[in-house]
Amino acid sequence: MIPQSAEILKKTKEAAKKTQLAVVKQMLTLTTNGFGLVAALAWNNVILEFVNSYIKKYLTYGSGIISLLIYAILITILAVTVTLNISKIVERLEKKEG
Repeated sequence: MIPQSAEILKKTKEAAKKTQLAVVKQMLTLTTNGFGLVAALAWNNVILEFVNSYIKKYLTYGSGIISLLIYAILITILAVTVTLNISKIVERLEKKEG
């Protein structure tokens, strides 16, 4: 092989490896997001059932907006708590690598 061909082949292999890694990373991201959505929907049902079973009975009839507000507040608290905890974990892991 002539030197130019070897260099082109080397660059092509490197580009193929980068592309393969990018595809695998994207698949991981999509899979993680898919499972995250399923988990969020499951928690959505649990919290909604909790509000309907335990909180709504203490509210007056026709107070659907209040139960929805309580539900939204619970979801927001859960989302913020989980996000903050995961962010702290990522921060700790990044410090260990650096």
